[in-house]
Amino acid sequence: MLKYNLLLVEDEAAQREVLSEHLSSDTYSVFSAESAEQALNIFQSKVIDLVITDFNLPEKNGQYLMEKILSINPFTPIILITAYAKVDNAVMAMKKGAFDYITKPINIDELQLVIKRALEHKTLKSENLHLRESLQSEHSLKGIISASKKMEEILNLAGRVAESKASILIRGESGTGKEVLAKAIHFSSRRSEKPFIAFNAAALSPTLIESELFGHEKGAFTGADRQRIGRFEQSNGGTIFIDEIGDIPLELQSKFLRVLQENNIERIGGNETIEVDIRVIAATHKNLEQMILDGKFRQDLFYRLNVITIDIPPLRDRKEDILPLTNHFIKKYSSINNKNVDNISKEAFSHLMKYDFPGNVRELENIIERAITLSRSNQIVSDDFPQNIFQSDSKTQKIVGSMEEQVESLEKNMISIELKKCGGNQSKVAKNLGITERKLRYKIKKYGLI
Repeated sequence: MLKYNLLLVEDEAAQREVLSEHLSSDTYSVFSAESAEQALNIFQSKVIDLVITDFNLPEKNGQYLMEKILSINPFTPIILITAYAKVDNAVMAMKKGAFDYITKPINIDELQLVIKRALEHKTLKSENLHLRESLQSEHSLKGIISASKKMEEILNLAGRVAESKASILIRGESGTGKEVLAKAIHFSSRRSEKPFIAFNAAALSPTLIESELFGHEKGAFTGADRQRIGRFEQSNGGTIFIDEIGDIPLELQSKFLRVLQENNIERIGGNETIEVDIRVIAATHKNLEQMILDGKFRQDLFYRLNVITIDIPPLRDRKEDILPLTNHFIKKYSSINNKNVDNISKEAFSHLMKYDFPGNVRELENIIERAITLSRSNQIVSDDFPQNIFQSDSKTQKIVGSMEEQVESLEKNMISIELKKCGGNQSKVAKNLGITERKLRYKIKKYGLI
């Protein structure tokens, strides 16, 4: 059973002993102190999960102790004990970080209940923090799977511009990972704690795009039976990612431009000007310059969006990324589907290397997910692939050198990049690649990467 360490701070010896006796159990170990200084010494020498302190302590009071403890560990729940006449002090302390307070005379059952709630709250905060850190790590630039020189250059550029507020235009075919990169830029920026809102302009009719982006007031049009907050407001303080920016209607582009220039919006049917602090990352697979010449896209909006341009090449032009992406998707979908598939046969992989991937990374992911679902062993084989994989144009998709040489070249490149990313930490590299440290050491020696 999990046991929690409680720190009880009470200057009255009799009260301290009674509380300590009642609280000590299979669930709680109680450390006692009679002053703030003694309590701080204990707190810094033990792992303390929760603090219960009298507000009125000799010399330095409970609020002083609370502020000191929270400066050391802001996640420590603190419960204050106070006389009924001094409840205002306890309420003020809660505003500064105390979890709760109880009044004298102390009801033990009430105290036990508050302790239980405080520890549950602490656990929840810790889990939320872990989840947030996990999300940030997963979606950061370091979390993007790649081994090619082209993607390395793109990630370096993205890292340099992440901290700025400059608008970014990401170009690339469908499925190349434009939203993944946009999200990684957001989570690598100072805005990472704020919302990342994605909006696909191609997914809605032109009449709905304005309402979706700007929101509307109740009664603004037929069917607007309640107020709606638009995507711009939802992303306030954070980042809005607008996919397929070329599908924004021409008549709406001037309104969009005004948001970028003036940092404010008005909901449809409203007259209130609402300030917004947003970073815009847009993406497209269209030729916006040609659309400008055709009168379908505003040149001034293009220049506002095109402060930084990032071009993501199609997967067929960065074949080095197929191996690490394949391994990543095998690991991901084996876990999701509770399968023991952990590798791919050389024959099956050779078909992937010859394939053109018109759907890019998204198509590769779908192929691997399907293969994992159909696989009858711990290895993906050619029979697990859809038929279109085998209908390759040998003229345009010829592989230079033997498949074994290709695999070794990709493997060497991938290990080299991971070693650089992890600062030479072989334990981290092995974990990221999903292999044992022993196997990694063998590969490092084999490829002369020492």
